[in-house]
Amino acid sequence: MTARAVHTTHAPQSSAPSPGARRHVLTAVALAATVPYLALKAAWLSGSRIGIPDGSVLLEAGMFLTVANAVTLAMDACVILLVLVLTRPWGLRTPAWMLTVPVFTATGLLTPILLAFPGQLLVRALGFGTGPEEAAARVPFLDDWVFIVVYTGFTVQGLALAALFVPYARKRWGRRWQGVLGERLPSPTGVVAAAAASGALVLAAICVYWAFGGTAGLSAERVEAHSAQSAVGSVVSAMCALAAGAGAVLLAHGGALGARWPLGLAWVGAAATLAWGAWLLIASLGPELDAGEGTPVATQLIYAGQMVTGSLATAVLVRFLISRRES
Repeated sequence: MTARAVHTTHAPQSSAPSPGARRHVLTAVALAATVPYLALKAAWLSGSRIGIPDGSVLLEAGMFLTVANAVTLAMDACVILLVLVLTRPWGLRTPAWMLTVPVFTATGLLTPILLAFPGQLLVRALGFGTGPEEAAARVPFLDDWVFIVVYTGFTVQGLALAALFVPYARKRWGRRWQGVLGERLPSPTGVVAAAAASGALVLAAICVYWAFGGTAGLSAERVEAHSAQSAVGSVVSAMCALAAGAGAVLLAHGGALGARWPLGLAWVGAAATLAWGAWLLIASLGPELDAGEGTPVATQLIYAGQMVTGSLATAVLVRFLISRRES
């Protein structure tokens, strides 16, 4: 009788992390990214001057700064709740509006940072930032490291939240963006989309004009502070406005084009244009910390125009999603 060697075979093991493991990592990263900003805000609310240099206007801001710090601390703390909704089983039972409104707002506030911050770092690394003599002549607002820490945290938050939201949305509402755009939306929606596109073109032209050094509609302080880094921010604002207009037109027009990209353009562009228009307009209506001349009315009207354009594109986006639910 011959002995036979018995070999046990094993199924090949995948080296790729499981979806659950990726989700846990992204959750940890998103939560960790909130810590620097929350810690700074908590420190300032408790009276610390960390990151605030001597001579900064923030030292004389009083109650306005206290309220602003409290509000922005609460806003960033909401990221923690948002992460839990996107990762816990009970999150799938959350009413749609209670999730989409915060996610839309977060998309709008974080997208320009995700686009502009790396570009500004690159411009600075290439030597196109503010020159040393100009920098020395200005009283600093915050220490440079504060901007690096805070905006790095925002960038990581934005990427992690996007990576968590996409699979969540695919699981819950995947059919809304599957397939092609389909039939043209009713004509009133087309008019709204055309208005959004027209506003986007005007806003983009203004932002590009400012990026290349245009001064019309700007305060003297902002004209003096113009640099290659601020130009990057203006270009990003133009890109977001154009995305909102283009997305709105594509969604309203319908057709055989896949729905995913027009929907993404409308969502990101409308959110960024609306959120930053509102943020800048509210900030411009507050007290002038450095006793300057304040924000010109023309600039405030442009911020309002951003809000209107973003709102119009958002209306088209909502109408498209409703049509998908009805079909």
